[in-house]
Amino acid sequence: MRFMRRAMLLLSNILILTAPMSAQQKEEERLKESAVVMEEILNIPDSIPQDLLDRAECVVVVPSVKKLALGFGGSYGRGTMVCRSGEEFNGPWGSPAMYALEGGSFGLQIGGEATDFVFLVMNRRGADSLLRSKVKLGADAAVAAGPKGRAATASTDAFLRAEILSYSRNRGLFAGISLEGSTLRPDNGASSKIYGRNVSAREIVLQNEVRMPAAGVKLAQILQGASPRNLSS
Repeated sequence: MRFMRRAMLLLSNILILTAPMSAQQKEEERLKESAVVMEEILNIPDSIPQDLLDRAECVVVVPSVKKLALGFGGSYGRGTMVCRSGEEFNGPWGSPAMYALEGGSFGLQIGGEATDFVFLVMNRRGADSLLRSKVKLGADAAVAAGPKGRAATASTDAFLRAEILSYSRNRGLFAGISLEGSTLRPDNGASSKIYGRNVSAREIVLQNEVRMPAAGVKLAQILQGASPRNLSS
């Protein structure tokens, strides 16, 4: 009986110690997957225009979004936002804050396959909105399907007015996509698992409250190599 009690106590302690690690590892895997998605998309010949990436304040990557079986085509995905460091977003790409994408049917999910999404946050107003609270795309923040092709430019009024440009990749097809009516919000619970304490997206991005997690290094390096300077000014 004493042996059994000790065995049960040991098992209980193991479960207590390993459960938080599993949750942290899950979010770390999400960061690593976001880096893979970003790298693959940037290597597509007909990818995000370079001048748009060079003018972006932040990038949101949401890998493997799947349609929910709720009868109305709802979708939910979790990913990360990385911004250029500094109050003016003019420094190197910084530490990641975790984000969630929610909304109606995104249209490109065929046969249950997952869709990857990338958002370029093009100005301070768009970044401030996303750092503050949940943002409904098209209502709280102007969103447009981003143009693609390395030589393409945001020369039309729609692109110039947009605070967020959105892209999707499904079954190898990469395109700009309109996501009006969907929402992006800080996933503070996921961020707390990454950093081991409660921390908001604003504290991560603007207040330099955290160190870069090992799992987020690759994504920051990819963005730094692709766009080392903010040319929005």
